[in-house]
Amino acid sequence: MRIVSVVVGMLLATQAGAVVAGPSAATQREISGLMQALESSGCRFQRNGSWHDPAQARTHLQRKYDYLLKRDMVDSSEQFIERAASRSSISGRAYRVACPGAAEQDAAPWFLAKLRQLRSAGR
Repeated sequence: MRIVSVVVGMLLATQAGAVVAGPSAATQREISGLMQALESSGCRFQRNGSWHDPAQARTHLQRKYDYLLKRDMVDSSEQFIERAASRSSISGRAYRVACPGAAEQDAAPWFLAKLRQLRSAGR
Protein backbone atom coordinates (compact mmCIF):
# COMPACT_ATOMS: atom_id res chain seq x y z
CA MET A 1 0.00 0.00 0.00
CA ARG A 2 2.77 2.43 0.90
CA ILE A 3 4.61 1.77 -2.37
CA VAL A 4 1.43 2.51 -4.29
CA SER A 5 1.09 5.80 -2.38
CA VAL A 6 4.61 6.81 -3.25
CA VAL A 7 4.16 5.96 -6.92
CA VAL A 8 0.85 7.82 -7.04
CA GLY A 9 2.49 10.75 -5.28
CA MET A 10 5.38 10.87 -7.73
CA LEU A 11 3.32 11.03 -10.91
CA LEU A 12 -0.35 11.89 -11.01
CA ALA A 13 -2.32 11.95 -14.25
CA THR A 14 -4.72 14.85 -14.67
CA GLN A 15 -8.03 14.53 -16.49
CA ALA A 16 -6.43 16.11 -19.56
CA GLY A 17 -3.84 13.35 -19.61
CA ALA A 18 -0.92 15.55 -18.64
CA VAL A 19 1.48 14.28 -16.01
CA VAL A 20 2.11 16.34 -12.90
CA ALA A 21 4.89 15.79 -10.43
CA GLY A 22 4.01 15.10 -6.82
CA PRO A 23 6.18 15.84 -3.82
CA SER A 24 9.91 15.35 -4.22
CA ALA A 25 11.59 12.26 -2.81
CA ALA A 26 13.03 14.42 -0.01
CA THR A 27 9.56 15.73 0.87
CA GLN A 28 8.13 12.21 0.83
CA ARG A 29 10.88 11.13 3.26
CA GLU A 30 10.11 14.08 5.54
CA ILE A 31 6.38 13.35 5.59
CA SER A 32 7.07 9.69 6.28
CA GLY A 33 9.43 10.79 9.05
CA LEU A 34 6.75 13.03 10.55
CA MET A 35 4.25 10.18 10.63
CA GLN A 36 6.86 7.84 12.10
CA ALA A 37 7.70 10.47 14.74
CA LEU A 38 4.03 10.62 15.72
CA GLU A 39 3.62 6.86 15.80
CA SER A 40 6.72 6.31 17.95
CA SER A 41 6.13 9.34 20.20
CA GLY A 42 3.83 7.80 22.78
CA CYS A 43 1.67 10.92 22.36
CA ARG A 44 -2.10 10.87 22.20
CA PHE A 45 -3.71 12.62 19.23
CA GLN A 46 -7.07 14.42 19.48
CA ARG A 47 -9.41 14.95 16.58
CA ASN A 48 -12.90 16.34 16.94
CA GLY A 49 -12.81 15.94 20.71
CA SER A 50 -11.79 12.27 20.78
CA TRP A 51 -8.34 11.00 21.75
CA HIS A 52 -6.56 8.39 19.64
CA ASP A 53 -3.38 6.39 20.11
CA PRO A 54 -0.39 7.13 17.85
CA ALA A 55 -1.03 4.20 15.48
CA GLN A 56 -4.64 5.29 14.92
CA ALA A 57 -3.47 8.87 14.37
CA ARG A 58 -0.90 7.78 11.80
CA THR A 59 -3.50 5.72 9.93
CA HIS A 60 -5.84 8.72 9.83
CA LEU A 61 -3.11 11.09 8.62
CA GLN A 62 -1.99 8.58 5.98
CA ARG A 63 -5.53 8.50 4.58
CA LYS A 64 -5.61 12.29 4.45
CA TYR A 65 -2.17 12.39 2.82
CA ASP A 66 -3.22 9.82 0.21
CA TYR A 67 -6.32 11.93 -0.54
CA LEU A 68 -4.16 15.03 -1.03
CA LEU A 69 -1.70 13.15 -3.24
CA LYS A 70 -4.47 11.94 -5.55
CA ARG A 71 -5.56 15.55 -6.03
CA ASP A 72 -2.01 16.95 -6.36
CA MET A 73 -2.60 19.13 -3.29
CA VAL A 74 0.65 18.57 -1.39
CA ASP A 75 4.11 19.49 -2.66
CA SER A 76 5.90 20.23 0.62
CA SER A 77 6.07 19.00 4.18
CA GLU A 78 4.64 22.32 5.31
CA GLN A 79 1.62 21.79 3.04
CA PHE A 80 1.16 18.31 4.53
CA ILE A 81 1.16 19.83 8.02
CA GLU A 82 -1.20 22.64 7.01
CA ARG A 83 -3.62 20.57 4.93
CA ALA A 84 -3.59 17.18 6.66
CA ALA A 85 -2.02 17.27 10.13
CA SER A 86 -3.29 20.53 11.64
CA ARG A 87 -7.06 20.36 11.75
CA SER A 88 -10.14 18.40 10.88
CA SER A 89 -11.26 18.94 7.31
CA ILE A 90 -14.81 18.19 8.49
CA SER A 91 -15.21 20.36 11.59
CA GLY A 92 -12.28 22.75 11.16
CA ARG A 93 -11.21 22.08 14.76
CA ALA A 94 -7.50 22.02 15.43
CA TYR A 95 -5.95 18.64 16.15
CA ARG A 96 -4.22 18.40 19.54
CA VAL A 97 -1.24 16.39 20.73
CA ALA A 98 -0.67 15.31 24.35
CA CYS A 99 2.76 13.81 25.03
CA PRO A 100 4.00 12.31 28.29
CA GLY A 101 5.63 14.98 30.46
CA ALA A 102 4.66 17.85 28.14
CA ALA A 103 1.77 20.29 27.96
CA GLU A 104 -1.02 19.49 25.50
CA GLN A 105 -0.69 21.58 22.34
CA ASP A 106 -2.10 22.10 18.89
CA ALA A 107 -0.76 19.58 16.39
CA ALA A 108 0.61 22.11 13.86
CA PRO A 109 3.38 23.49 16.13
CA TRP A 110 4.21 19.94 17.26
CA PHE A 111 4.64 18.75 13.67
CA LEU A 112 6.60 21.88 12.68
CA ALA A 113 9.01 21.25 15.58
CA LYS A 114 9.40 17.62 14.47
CA LEU A 115 10.05 18.80 10.91
CA ARG A 116 12.80 21.15 12.12
CA GLN A 117 14.34 18.23 14.03
CA LEU A 118 14.22 15.99 10.95
CA ARG A 119 15.85 18.64 8.82
CA SER A 120 18.55 19.42 11.35
CA ALA A 121 19.32 15.68 11.59
CA GLY A 122 19.91 15.71 7.83
CA ARG A 123 17.17 13.33 6.84
